[in-house]
Amino acid sequence: MSRLGKQPVTIPAGVTVTCADGILTVTGPKGTLTRPVRTKDVAIEVAGETVTIVPGKTTLAPALWGTYAAHLRNMIKGVTVGFEKILDIEGVGYRAEIKGNQIVLNVGFSHPIALDIPDGVTAVVEKTVVTLKSADKDVLGQFAANVRKVKEPEPYKGKGIRYRGEFIIRKQGKKAA
Repeated sequence: MSRLGKQPVTIPAGVTVTCADGILTVTGPKGTLTRPVRTKDVAIEVAGETVTIVPGKTTLAPALWGTYAAHLRNMIKGVTVGFEKILDIEGVGYRAEIKGNQIVLNVGFSHPIALDIPDGVTAVVEKTVVTLKSADKDVLGQFAANVRKVKEPEPYKGKGIRYRGEFIIRKQGKKAA
């Protein structure tokens, strides 16, 4: 039994939650988020200022019960507060810039790497700090992971792109004889 699934989700002021035809829609001041719902496994009931999630009788229902509760909480937080990921670029000559709807990374390769910024994500670059903001946690996390994957931090000098607060385990390297 899901402990988070049992608890009703409160809807803050200025946010509307609807579930119709297998589509969960959350609308708030920062935008509108939608997500498909497996209605045979989980039922979402909106009553006043609370939303309750009721599991069905299928074998997947207990697993999806808490998952959809977490998705709903993240959607509500996204349309009210929003999410933010900060990436630090470390290395001599490593930098990033925004050109149109792309983020261009110069991270030690012979050519710059250009990544398209997805809809709903805003990117701000200040020297070696890339700040990504969005209402959709899934899209934001995937795009941040794609940016980090261009040049993951290496264990000897720590050069590369990493999340703010991420700890890189360093290796000792070669010793002089």
